[in-house]
Amino acid sequence: MKLERLRQSFEELARFTDDGEGINRLAYTETERNARDFLMKQLELAGLTVRIDYAGNVIARREGRSPDLPAVATGSHIDSVYAAGEFDGTAGVLVALEVMRSLADEGVETEHPLEVIIFACEESARFGASTLGSKAMTGRLDPAYTRSLTDKNGITLMRTFEENGLDLDEVHLAERFRDEIKAFVELHIEQGPVLEKQEAAIGIVSAIAAPIRFHVHVGGTADHSGTTPMDYRHDALLGGAEIALAVEKAALAELAYGTVGTVGVFSIEPGAMNVVPGAADLYVDIRGTNLESRQRVVDALATAVNDTAKKRGLNIWMDEMSREEPVQMDSKIVAELTAICEEKGVTCLKMPSGAGHDSMNMASLCPTGMIFVPSQDGISHNPAEYTSMEQLMVGAKVLRSFMLRQANVL
Repeated sequence: MKLERLRQSFEELARFTDDGEGINRLAYTETERNARDFLMKQLELAGLTVRIDYAGNVIARREGRSPDLPAVATGSHIDSVYAAGEFDGTAGVLVALEVMRSLADEGVETEHPLEVIIFACEESARFGASTLGSKAMTGRLDPAYTRSLTDKNGITLMRTFEENGLDLDEVHLAERFRDEIKAFVELHIEQGPVLEKQEAAIGIVSAIAAPIRFHVHVGGTADHSGTTPMDYRHDALLGGAEIALAVEKAALAELAYGTVGTVGVFSIEPGAMNVVPGAADLYVDIRGTNLESRQRVVDALATAVNDTAKKRGLNIWMDEMSREEPVQMDSKIVAELTAICEEKGVTCLKMPSGAGHDSMNMASLCPTGMIFVPSQDGISHNPAEYTSMEQLMVGAKVLRSFMLRQANVL
């Protein structure tokens, strides 16, 4: 494999972006289509046959000696959030491309076919819904739900599909059968600081965390800040602050399990300097891979809501917005990736993924694993996102070894 060729791939793909800071390559846009078409050409030049399925996923196939055998697959996504970096998703696609190029360079033959998948609409930035492509591929996409999706400009997903030469009524045809794929492994940047801090070259994902999300409304009384004595107040902001701190305290108590709690939105009304806040809204994300640990943080949130309401004379309610279940990676793949790292003298760390990925859907279709490479300073979804080519090449070597073992090199 060639480091400079990989670097050039990143430079070339980074040119496909809309105006603005960083990378702006939203799902199903013309810019993403152009990037997709560029990569399809590169995959074809590497000897793969390429097609686009009914959800807009790119499936590039390198035939094996026995084409009827299930494929060994890898891949990720190239769509981005607003003002993104160059590595999220893209790393998994371009590393896969380099692996395929290296096999072509060396004339390697395998018994099983190999596939590179570029998933459509992994990010929720455009339509407020994530991993649409992999959900469609695994039969997990709700048709009624997709019909309701609209971007910030009022463009529906149905219209977007038409612009991409697709038909939303046919998206169910993207679903694949269980016997089509032997194994799927996604290489991805960590998007966190753990590998860098632990000085590990590779992360082997054991499970993908899933969130429970709540809307907490705090109802107080808006009063004049100068004429209302402190002991007469029903301050919604302070009540909300106590709840936010309770979430932090509960999550800190679960450090051993990696469970996290975040109050990502905290808004108050009326929002005037001389008015005691009369209402507050908090949006809380609690996620982890251990269900019991996650539930303890949820219970602590509920307790904080009740205790704060009584203590401060506030009207507080909490509404569960969504609940998802953690996904375990295949234990045999975890073990095989670990063995490959040990054989190559590569430092590795078994770890959970706090972010969602296409792999969490693919796990319902076939044995699935993930390889993490370090993220500098843990930064992601940001123009400052960075992983060195040398770090990516270590991941590429682990990925290549795994795919060749699974595909039976001839």
